[in-house]
Parts: sequence; structure tokens; C-alpha cells
Amino acid sequence: MKAVIRIGGKQYVVAEKQTLLVDKLDDKTKTFEAEPLMVMDGDTFKVGTPTVKGVKVSAKVIDPILAGEKIQVIKFKAKKRVKTITGHRQKYTKVEISKIA
Repeated sequence: MKAVIRIGGKQYVVAEKQTLLVDKLDDKTKTFEAEPLMVMDGDTFKVGTPTVKGVKVSAKVIDPILAGEKIQVIKFKAKKRVKTITGHRQKYTKVEISKIA
């Protein structure tokens, strides 16, 4: 059984016992329920308006914060002697889908 869920404004196709990286969530939550937008079980599909009623996708947080690659952002203005270099490192949360019921 697979489901399309929404976490933090993004949609993910997930199955049971799958781990995925999502944008940083609250550190206080250990388990949560995601909104299933569509559920697929073999050849049958259930599409929600906006969510599927009676189906719950429960997930648990494995690692609260996981850092991604550092990206350098360079802003340069020609003939003005202005150059700014900043960096950005996205923070993620590792999540395991425990049950689709």
C-alpha cells in the first residue's frame, strides 16, 4: 500500500517502513499523522477531496535535524567593487513512515 501525503507544503509518495528527508519540523514532536491526499492499493485508488477520509498515515521522527550540503551564494555588482559571499545550509528532518491504515 502506498500513499501520497503532504508534509510542510510538499507532497511525497510513501510506503510503510520507508524513511525520507523532509524540511525541518518541530523538534518537540516524536510521532505525527500526515494528511493522505491519495491512497494506492494495487490497482485501486482513493483520491481525497482534499484528503482521504478514514485513512491515517502515522510517522515518527528519527533524527530531528540533519544538515544538507552548504551552498555558496555570491552577489556581484560590476564596476562598483561590491562583492558579497554568503552561505546557506538547509536543515532536514529524517522521518520513518510507520503505518498506513
